[in-house]
Amino acid sequence: MTNRQILQAMSGLMAGMFVAILAGTVVANALPTIIADLEASQSSYTWVVTAELLAMTATVPLWGKLSDLFDKKLLLQLSLGMFVVGSLLAGFSHDVELLILSRVVQGIGAGGLTALAQVVMAAIIPPRRLGKYAGVFGAVFAIGTVAGPLVGGVLVDTSWLGWRWCFFIGVPFALLAIALLQRTLRLPAVARREAKIDFLGAFLIVAGVCALLIWVTLAGNEFDWASWQTAALTGAGVLLLVAAVFVEARTAEPVIPLGIFRNRTVTLTTVASLLVGVAMFGGTVFLSQYFQVSLGKSPTVAGLMSLPMILGLLVSSTVAGQVISKTGVWKRYLVAGAVIMTVGLGLLSTIDADTSFTLLSAYMAVLGIGVGMLMQNLVLAAQNDVPASELGAATSVLSFFRSMGGTIGTSVLGAILANRVASEMTKGLDAAGIPAGGDGSGENSVPDMSTLPEPVRQIVEHAYGVATADLFLIATPCALLALLTVVFIKEKPLKTTSGMERLAEEAATATETDKTVVGS
Repeated sequence: MTNRQILQAMSGLMAGMFVAILAGTVVANALPTIIADLEASQSSYTWVVTAELLAMTATVPLWGKLSDLFDKKLLLQLSLGMFVVGSLLAGFSHDVELLILSRVVQGIGAGGLTALAQVVMAAIIPPRRLGKYAGVFGAVFAIGTVAGPLVGGVLVDTSWLGWRWCFFIGVPFALLAIALLQRTLRLPAVARREAKIDFLGAFLIVAGVCALLIWVTLAGNEFDWASWQTAALTGAGVLLLVAAVFVEARTAEPVIPLGIFRNRTVTLTTVASLLVGVAMFGGTVFLSQYFQVSLGKSPTVAGLMSLPMILGLLVSSTVAGQVISKTGVWKRYLVAGAVIMTVGLGLLSTIDADTSFTLLSAYMAVLGIGVGMLMQNLVLAAQNDVPASELGAATSVLSFFRSMGGTIGTSVLGAILANRVASEMTKGLDAAGIPAGGDGSGENSVPDMSTLPEPVRQIVEHAYGVATADLFLIATPCALLALLTVVFIKEKPLKTTSGMERLAEEAATATETDKTVVGS
């Protein structure tokens, strides 16, 4: 395919990716209003946030496997269709139960977009040329991440629109993506073997993963880490996943082919993706809260303050991708990205309520540069080293573990944040002679800073500043482990044929082998 044909095909993919990113970011600043309007509890707030993430994480491997068996374009359009249905249900919700259900449907659709966009990219673009287009992914990620909270804040603050449009706004983009994919994406027909879907394995994987993710999401909030609920959820999750491994090892068409983990590159990039998810998403997801509570910024300004990190990610992913495509050398950028990401997290572990925005911007830019060089190129390394018939499975496994790492990191670090904030606030209130509970801030909720008296406001700002820095300090060793993992990845020359071309070659080779066997 020519560059023009590739860019045309990518238009639908990028619109779909923008929809998936927007779904997760546009409600960030709107959730307090949504929960208050639906008269829901703090527990419901948590589930509205996590329902989509759980569904997305659990279904990514299924979408990846389906892409190895069925038409990729049709699956992309199906995932976008599910996203449209989920968005409409969410927008018309009049109780929190329907809203949570709609977020699950949105998550399933987003899981398909997350896995399939990268699979299709690998199918139409050779690994040697793939780096050139990483900047487009970075641009879409940056726009969706920055624009989402800003748009959500504007919609909520506009009386004649309201929070429901946070869900409706993604529908036109999803419909546009479906139309663009139909018009521009042309994948050659490839002979497929008879498809057999491992429903039992799929059920066991989804159930096991959901049990563990529900545990890390609720532990420390709804129940103690050391409790019977923890024992029940972890025990059930481990047993289900052990059963899944047993089934996957014996079925003809496993959802996750265990054989791909015999590939050293796939195993190491999977471990690195998990650690990047914990460090990156677990550390940065609380930055917006730090901006608003500790630094006293508005939701709109808080959205803009993350721009240095996004710009760092965009520039580094674009430049590194261009250089990789030109030279064919990629491992040094993985190692450099891991080093820079570790340094960025370490620098952010020094922040507090008095850190200047100039210094904070520099730290965030360093983190963004490291992540931009590392995250997408882990996928490139894995896609380059697996047979074309396993591209979908390998890509989705990396996306799955990165999302799972993000979920685990967010949940665990969120519990640590809550405990440290409570500890620091108690210490500060005692030192100031203010009785606990008389400060106007709830122990388990984010305080409304505008209603707090000045002495209490300073205590709260300090507490959130110290606690947020602790999160980055805890995330730093995860980034260091990712660096050690990346060092052991063996660099191999980037292939110059696309996934579809390699799949045709593999099919032709298999046919010739069969003829030889029959002839002999």
